[in-house]
Amino acid sequence: MPLRHLRKNSVEIVLFNPEIPQNTGNIARTCVVTGSELTLIRPLGFSLSDRQLKRAGLDYWEELAPKVYDSFVMEDRPTYFFSTKGERLYTSIDFTEEDRLVFGAESQGLPSYIHKTWPKKIFSIPMVEGSRSLNLSNAVALVLYEALRQTGFKGLR
Repeated sequence: MPLRHLRKNSVEIVLFNPEIPQNTGNIARTCVVTGSELTLIRPLGFSLSDRQLKRAGLDYWEELAPKVYDSFVMEDRPTYFFSTKGERLYTSIDFTEEDRLVFGAESQGLPSYIHKTWPKKIFSIPMVEGSRSLNLSNAVALVLYEALRQTGFKGLR
């Protein structure tokens, strides 16, 4: 059955080793209502059949078929990473409908090889200096909606 929520040329959200099922469930809901794709990179801190994950995602899981991979592979599409260690702001990106937006684990962030391999592709969300980072699902929603705003909210009403 084709997924009803996906838009043509939809943004892809990639979660690197997500640990908290409620965050992933909330992100799944955001993906469904925005027509975005969801990709999860193992290891996951929960089972995809986890009760808390399903509860946070409500019945939205029925409309979402997340891709799950054992490792991250850079694809031939614009890819941006988000980290508290990014030196440029997410608002400096000229987003397209084909972007991949990659977020790290709640406790660890992105793996060090990402920082070493693609340092110019790492962006941050401004916060008070010395504060802890935003909740993962809030960070994903904030960046995703900026990407959708820049691309004219195509396919959304």
